[in-house]
Amino acid sequence: MTAASGGALLPVATPARVRRTVVDLIHPHRLLACFALLTLAGAAAVSLVAAPLLGRIVDIAAAAQSGSGDGSVMEPVLALVAVAVLQGALAVLGFVLVARLGEQVLATLREAFVDHALRLPLARIEQGGTGDLTSRVTEDVSVISDAVRSALPDFARSSLIIVLTVVGLTALDWRFGAAALLAVPVQVLTARWYLRSSGPIYAEERAVAGTEQQQLLDSIGGARTVRAFRLATTHLDAVRARVDASIDVAIRLLRLHTLFFGRLNLAELIGLTSVLVAGFLLVRSGTSTIGEASAAALYFANLFGPINAALFLLDKVQSATAGLARLVGVVDVEPPAEPAAPMRAADGAVKAVAVGHSYVEGHDVLHGVDLDVAHGAHVALVGASGAGKTTLAAILAGVRPPTRGTVHIGGVRLADQGQTLLRRTIALVTQEVHVFAGPLADDLRLAAPTATDEEIRAALETVDATGWVDLLPDGLGTVVGAGGHELSVVEAQQLALARLVLADPPVAILDEATAEAGSAGARRLEVSARAALRGRTGIVIAHRLTQAATADVVVVMHDGRVVEHGTHDELVAAGGHYSRLWEAWSASS
Repeated sequence: MTAASGGALLPVATPARVRRTVVDLIHPHRLLACFALLTLAGAAAVSLVAAPLLGRIVDIAAAAQSGSGDGSVMEPVLALVAVAVLQGALAVLGFVLVARLGEQVLATLREAFVDHALRLPLARIEQGGTGDLTSRVTEDVSVISDAVRSALPDFARSSLIIVLTVVGLTALDWRFGAAALLAVPVQVLTARWYLRSSGPIYAEERAVAGTEQQQLLDSIGGARTVRAFRLATTHLDAVRARVDASIDVAIRLLRLHTLFFGRLNLAELIGLTSVLVAGFLLVRSGTSTIGEASAAALYFANLFGPINAALFLLDKVQSATAGLARLVGVVDVEPPAEPAAPMRAADGAVKAVAVGHSYVEGHDVLHGVDLDVAHGAHVALVGASGAGKTTLAAILAGVRPPTRGTVHIGGVRLADQGQTLLRRTIALVTQEVHVFAGPLADDLRLAAPTATDEEIRAALETVDATGWVDLLPDGLGTVVGAGGHELSVVEAQQLALARLVLADPPVAILDEATAEAGSAGARRLEVSARAALRGRTGIVIAHRLTQAATADVVVVMHDGRVVEHGTHDELVAAGGHYSRLWEAWSASS
């Protein structure tokens, strides 16, 4: 079904699969597609009437010059005006219909893409890099959207004009049509060469864009780590290599375009010269009039624009096709199979047995971790950076499968619950919180679509967020996120905690949910987090040890292993890892 684009990137659909997808997407809108095509065909057909009318004017002028006519050109001129108005109206209508068809098809494809992307395992996305995925949903969708809005209507109209113009030339005299066809071999060979040469380059361009974006995300997103390990030069070299690869592809495309248009100009020269010579010979022999020869020349001259447009629009079509193949490739990725009979967790008890994990084979980051959390208990995971806390949290949340061992929620293995039930059982809140663009109430209803305004306000009150919400210009109706009211780090995190309250899962995992706030903000968020966890099992990766001090149990991790566990007071008194961490924390706070 798909062909990998190389490395561990997400797959790219084969051309045959892309064609089937396009047919499947258009099929529900086939009536609109037929009407749009007929409208564009009508516009193209009407536009062809202009050349014979101009030829008629030339014949009238020639007859008047010789004294054999009255020289009245009123009728053909009025007819030209009518042709221009009708052709314009049909063209506008055709463009609108094709654009509407394209937007409906693209919306369906985008929804399918997002649906599949959200169900992909995190490990599969990380293999190709988040940059590969984001470039597909941003740059590839943008290229396809541009093609749908402009290139597709222009391409359809230009193709129809080309076909109908050749018919019109032949109708004037078959010898005009034959003369015009002398340019076709050059154009066909040029088109075949261009398609064969540009397709792989455009596919490479889309892939290079993904790797470039991934490198930028890695380098900028991990800037602190890069500086800490003095890897700035290495990352700059990597970014430079990715950018150079993009520039290299762009230069190859520019060279290809230069050769492409040079060959098209040669075809135009051959065709126009042939038509003019044919017109001269036919007029001299008395077979055709000057007006008919003029109309034939105008027909062919008017072909320059549509032919060049159609062939050059292959440029956008090729790029859009490459982007479409990348979107369809993600849609075709099968999400993890759901169990035949999903089992619901009895409660919020969490149990991990001999959990081990490695991102790279042979390099374990977790070593036989055991964890037993009673329903309703609050556990704090603490340890130095790199101890394995975030990896363990992702495994407990079902985001990442363990390499070894098992995890049970409410007495049921995660694999036996399936992703649908698991999303209702466990919620993971990280320090990287996204505020979705739109009204604040809609942002919160992502967690509970049927929630009333009263339920939303109750959730906000639980996390102590009603104070700043009431100060917003339109309250719950205030537009937040991109282009809207900007929320502070603390406000955005309280929004995420309010979503957690609305979703109401029996288990909640907070992965350093206060890490991005300042000291005062962190204290506020700690209060909000405790309130959000009330009545449910809570596992907190504690960035601040004050969170650990209020937990029922503290689990200390070091080098991928659990080295201590107990209450805060017990571990401080034990004088081990946690005691030293607490002393360092107390001295710095």
